[in-house]
Amino acid sequence: MIKVLSIGNSFSEDAQRYLYGIARADGVSMKTVNLYIGGCSLAKHYRNMLSGNAAYDFQINGINYTGIKISIEDALLLDSWDYITIQQQSLASCDAETFIPYIDELCAKIRKYCPKAKILMLETWGYKEGSKMLLDAGYAKHEAMLFDIRKAYKKIAERIGADGTAYAGEAVLLANKEGYERIYRDEFHMSKGFGRYMIGLVVYGTLTGNEIKENSFRDFDEALTDEDITLAKRIASDVLSR
Repeated sequence: MIKVLSIGNSFSEDAQRYLYGIARADGVSMKTVNLYIGGCSLAKHYRNMLSGNAAYDFQINGINYTGIKISIEDALLLDSWDYITIQQQSLASCDAETFIPYIDELCAKIRKYCPKAKILMLETWGYKEGSKMLLDAGYAKHEAMLFDIRKAYKKIAERIGADGTAYAGEAVLLANKEGYERIYRDEFHMSKGFGRYMIGLVVYGTLTGNEIKENSFRDFDEALTDEDITLAKRIASDVLSR
């Protein structure tokens, strides 16, 4: 069994929604847990880590709401994790300086409690093209925001010695370039069908190295056509092959 813990927010919630199901459809046993606080930044994760605050919703295997609240430390000790994903809050992701020193301290804690776990960066994504949120963030184009995110995640991944990066933001950029209209459910979260499925495929492929083009998963929260599924797989495959 592959055991995956995400210390995140609504973006890791998006990334994990279909991850368990995609793995199961591929014959892979996987446990997925997301530590959820909406909009949580690395600075807030760090403060919660120091205080031991049981502030996180414990979401498991496809974001099933357990009603359990848990601390970072208790989550790290809960199981023998194979992978732990970390990320910055979406807007702060554009600036590498906002990661420091919080991510250094989080990684030190992860390596102390889970020395065998691989640490993956979960790259966030740019806001919806033409949206007020994108403009308020100071960007005229989605690609310009992703450029800064990409630069920050590369710098931080090198700084912490990350074992890899799941390039979800790259997939969202490619979907935008395809002109696909149902990527988002608002101005920045992934749609409950296509968007979450596409980045779930990217994360699954990053974790396992398995081919995703023949994956049979179809249990979506929003209806997708065969064409939608094919496009999501093609984009994810393009990202994974880079």
